[in-house]
Amino acid sequence: MNKLEAFGYIAAQAVRGEITFPTSVNAVLRLQLALDDPDCHVEEAIRLVLAEPQLAARTVAMANTVAFGGNSGVPVTNVRSAVTRIGYRRLQALVASLVVRQFGSRIKDPVLRAKAEQLWDHSTHVAALAYALARHVTYVNPDTAMFAGIVHEVGGFYLLSRADDFPGLLEDDAENWGTLCEDVVSLEVMKKLAIPPVVAEAIGDMRGGWLNMPPGNLLDTLLLANQYAPVASPLGNKPALPPHGESAIDLVLDEDTLAQIKDEAAEMALAMGDAVLV
Repeated sequence: MNKLEAFGYIAAQAVRGEITFPTSVNAVLRLQLALDDPDCHVEEAIRLVLAEPQLAARTVAMANTVAFGGNSGVPVTNVRSAVTRIGYRRLQALVASLVVRQFGSRIKDPVLRAKAEQLWDHSTHVAALAYALARHVTYVNPDTAMFAGIVHEVGGFYLLSRADDFPGLLEDDAENWGTLCEDVVSLEVMKKLAIPPVVAEAIGDMRGGWLNMPPGNLLDTLLLANQYAPVASPLGNKPALPPHGESAIDLVLDEDTLAQIKDEAAEMALAMGDAVLV
């Protein structure tokens, strides 16, 4: 099967809903152990949930089900609210089921593992920057911004997990079939994870998105966070900010504010980065 056929096959599977997710067994086990500790503080639980992209998405999805008040008309869009709503007991069950399903599904190829680790590192920086930018610049919900940053590359993680079965799948893609495939896969993965529409829409709009002036929504937050992330995506998915001009950016993001944001984000990314993806 050549690369084009492989991309088509994976995209078709995704559209049919035939998606299984890889995960970090170690990260999930650490979370499970922490939640089993009666002294585990809610802040620590939230940090650990955010360290696992699929678990973060599933926790928010669970909180939005009818059983947990999802029909109240006020959807949960961040992990903090989700953990509070579903409680530790249900979260422990969710973690346990994730551990059982994912044992043995880790990426084997060392090159792909390195890419997955870099993608996770990139995601933690985007999430941390999104949180800080939300607090200081765009004034969207910071927890929603962090959640969106954590899961914004779920399509890339899924393709990495499938690349073990298709050697050469993620090598240089001059014809951009990889980009097309990832767009399709990302959309279907987000549907499968029941990521809130406001988050999924912002992530889906990132590749061709335009930065508003002044930046003031979730998409703007993600575009800025992705642009300033010190670790690039190994899949080359860094959307360029449109040419508004440096003076326009400086009106809302001066050097001192940007330095403060980067410092805050670096500390937060370091705190999240101890839970590796694979």
